[in-house]
Amino acid sequence: MTADLSQIVKAYDVRGVVPDQWDEALAGLFGAAFAEVTGAAAVVVGHDMRPSSPGLSRAFARGAADRGADVTEIGLCSTDQLYYASGALNLPGAMFTASHNPARYNGIKLCRAGAAPVGQDTGLTQIRELAERWLAEGAPQPVDRPGTLSSRETLEDYAAHLRSLVDLTSIRPLKVVVDAGNGMGGHTVPPVFAGLPLTLVPMYFELDGTFPNHEANPLDPANLVDLQKRVPAEGADLGIAFDGDADRCFVVDENGDPVSPSAITALVAARELARNGGEGTVIHNLITSRTVPEVVRENGGTPVRTRVGHSFIKAEMARSGAIFGGEHSAHYYFKDFWNADTGMLAALHVLAALGGQEAPLSALVAQYDRYTGSGEINSTVADQTARLAAIRAAYEGRADVTLDDLDGLTVAGPDWWFNVRPSNTEPLLRLNAEAADEATMTKIRDEALAIIRG
Repeated sequence: MTADLSQIVKAYDVRGVVPDQWDEALAGLFGAAFAEVTGAAAVVVGHDMRPSSPGLSRAFARGAADRGADVTEIGLCSTDQLYYASGALNLPGAMFTASHNPARYNGIKLCRAGAAPVGQDTGLTQIRELAERWLAEGAPQPVDRPGTLSSRETLEDYAAHLRSLVDLTSIRPLKVVVDAGNGMGGHTVPPVFAGLPLTLVPMYFELDGTFPNHEANPLDPANLVDLQKRVPAEGADLGIAFDGDADRCFVVDENGDPVSPSAITALVAARELARNGGEGTVIHNLITSRTVPEVVRENGGTPVRTRVGHSFIKAEMARSGAIFGGEHSAHYYFKDFWNADTGMLAALHVLAALGGQEAPLSALVAQYDRYTGSGEINSTVADQTARLAAIRAAYEGRADVTLDDLDGLTVAGPDWWFNVRPSNTEPLLRLNAEAADEATMTKIRDEALAIIRG
């Protein structure tokens, strides 16, 4: 096929429509290039439940083996299960998934040994360049001693490792509704929850990469509606929704109300700091709530603010030796999980916190949800740079207002802030605003939007 790799090789992964933008032949070239760039003698490969995933995964494995790498195939898995295998086996890894994208998409998330990320600046550019060259010139001949393909089960070991990091054996019994969205949570939740004092009410646990019930993207409120109705109907203590590859988790309380991912970040940060003797660094991106750094400081920790994007979080986790990191997109990163993100481990922390006391979840998380946020608002603009300059001109020099350029432009007052970031792939500006109360947040949000869209 004729493929434009600039359209499918993104900043952090490979993502595109199958077979229109990429296919098994190209997956084989990616596998060969991955083995070549990492220089790995062995790699581990897994895949999600999308119809195209097994074929793409096997083609990648064969491509890597043709360059001399021994390939361990772990089959159906969540992304964090692949990270577990990469960490536990100390091997570079490849996960075939398009996460929350529609069914016609597929992709590859790559990591080095120990689940270290592979992105544009850490090998993905070289992998793309090699694949492009081989597309033009033809695939290289297999090496004289190709690698082997073998299979390995990791699900039970993954589940046991997670349970070793959070003790839920003595919590009060809880009833929890889990919406797997026909994604990989339906595969991983049962063994992780097995033997714990939990009554599980499963929703959409059947693995189906065509997503017959709703898209596996809980960041879109429309995809939480079924869970929000089911939790109070069941009289459950909480609900948990996973995205398609189950590396992100979203929580709703006993009333069916969504819990802010920033509140989950603050709650887990407090628990991880307590587990580490009341000290440690916690990473948060700049669109998380101000609650997060406040809670970190209150619990003896050091908050560190980063740009949005998992490569920045993971890099800062490694640099600073942070014990935990959280993003407002519901990615949660743990030092004890090779600095990788795992929604399942975050979910276990929420269950442990809730089950370790008697209050309902709404009361428990209230202390971690102190401000009012706008959520992310996207605006299509003709000139991103000009609009950002207009915002700067409107606020620069105002008393009690600070500006910084860590990621886009952040404007902050005593009891409010907003951030405007340009999209890297679309003519969009993304606005996030937060304030101490609804009226102030609405005022600040609308002022910013008027400039952005003016």
